[in-house]
Amino acid sequence: MLIVFLHDQVKTMFKEFFRVFLLLQIVLIAAGLSAKAQAPANDTLKLTVKQAEDMFLKNNLQLIAQHYNIGIAEAQVITAKLFPNPDFNVSTGFYDQNTHRFFDYSAGQDEYAGGISQLFTTAGKRNKNIQLAVIGVEQAKYQFYDLLRTLRASLRNDFFTIYFQQQSAKVYDTEISTLQKILKAYKEQNAKGNIAEKDVLGIQSQLYSLQAELASLMVGIDGSISQLQLLIRAKPGTYLETEYDYQLDGKDVLATVPYQKLLDSAYTNRYDLRLAKSAVEYNDMNLKYQKALAVPDFNLSMGYDKRGSYVLNYNSLGLEFNLPFFNRNQGGIKQAKIAIDQGKVQLQGQQDQVDNDISVNYLMASRYEKLSNSFDPKFKGDFTHLIDEVVKNYQVRNIGLIEFLYFYDSYKVNAVQLNNIQLSRVTALEQLNYVTGTPFFNQ
Repeated sequence: MLIVFLHDQVKTMFKEFFRVFLLLQIVLIAAGLSAKAQAPANDTLKLTVKQAEDMFLKNNLQLIAQHYNIGIAEAQVITAKLFPNPDFNVSTGFYDQNTHRFFDYSAGQDEYAGGISQLFTTAGKRNKNIQLAVIGVEQAKYQFYDLLRTLRASLRNDFFTIYFQQQSAKVYDTEISTLQKILKAYKEQNAKGNIAEKDVLGIQSQLYSLQAELASLMVGIDGSISQLQLLIRAKPGTYLETEYDYQLDGKDVLATVPYQKLLDSAYTNRYDLRLAKSAVEYNDMNLKYQKALAVPDFNLSMGYDKRGSYVLNYNSLGLEFNLPFFNRNQGGIKQAKIAIDQGKVQLQGQQDQVDNDISVNYLMASRYEKLSNSFDPKFKGDFTHLIDEVVKNYQVRNIGLIEFLYFYDSYKVNAVQLNNIQLSRVTALEQLNYVTGTPFFNQ
C-alpha cells in the first residue's frame, strides 16, 4: 500500500511539473512574439483622441490622395467650359508646270489660298457637359468626405480599443508583480522548509498563466497600435499610449438624441447616400446629353483663293454638318436610360442600408448601455480593495492557496470583462456616429 501511495504521489507531482513546464513554454513563446512586435519601439507617444484626429487630418496619405480627385474634377469643369478652337488652313503653289519653277510668285503666276472654320455645338451640348462636370465635382467631394468618415471611424475605434486593452494590461501587470513578490518569498520559505512545494507550484502556475494571457493581449494591442500609427503617420516603432476620460457610467446618453433625429441626420449627412443621389442626377443629365449628341453640330467656314477659282480673289462662306440618317446615338441613349433605372435601384438600396444601419446599431448601443449601467460604479474600486485584503490574508495564512487563487482569478476576469464592456459601449456609440455621419456621442 505504501508503494502504491508513493507511486500516486510521484505521478501527481510529475503531472503538476509537466503542466507548469508547458505553461512556461507558452509564456516564453508568446513573450517572444510580443517582444518582436515591440522591438522597433524607441519612443512613446501619449495621445488624446483629439490629438490623434488632428494628426490624422494633417498627415494621412490616403486622405490627401483622395482630396486631389476634387482638384481633378474641378479641372474637368474648366475643360467643359472651353469652346472648340477654330481651324485655320493656308496653301500656296509649290511647282509651276509651265515655268518649271518652285514657289513662283512672279506677276500673274502667284497663287495662294486660305481659310478659317469654327465648330458650333447644338442642342445645348456644351452646357449639359458643363453640368455633368459640375456634378462630377460634387461626387468627388462626396467620395472624399465618405472616406474621411470611414477612416475617422476606424481611427477612433482603434484608439478606444488600445485604451481599454491597455487598462486590462495594467490589471495583468499588477497581478503579475504581486505574484512575483509572493513567489520569491515562498521560494525562500520553501528552501527553509516552512512552505510546502505544492504552494510554490500553485503560485508559479498562476503566474505563468497570467504572463501567457498578457503576452497574447499585448500582441492584440500591438496590432491596433500598428493600424493607428499608419492612420496618423506616426514614426515607425513609436509606442502609443492613449489617454481617455471615461465618464459614461450610469448615464443614459442615448436618451439625449431622439431616434428620429439620428435617422434624419443620416439622410442628410451620409455622404455615401448623397453620392447615390448624385449618381441619379448625373444619369438624368447624361440622358439629356446623349440625346443632344444625336443632333448634328455644324462647321461655319470662310475662305479666300487668289487664282484657284473661277474668278480672281475668290471669297467663300461655307456650312458643313453631317446627316443623321444612320447614327443617331441610339446606343448611348439606351445606355443612359438603363443607367437611370440602375441608379434608382442603387439609391433605394442605399436608403435601405441607412435605415438598417441605424436600427441595428441603435439596438446594439442600447443593450450595451443597459448592461454597463446595471453595474455598480463602485464595484471596480470595491473589488480592487477586496483583492488587496485577500493578498494580505493569504500572506499571513488566514486563507488557503485554493481560495486565494480563486479570488485572484475572479478579480482578473471581472476587471478585464468590465473593460471589455466599457469598450463595447464606447465603440457601439462610435458606430452610431459613423452610420449617422454625425458626431453625436463620445465628444
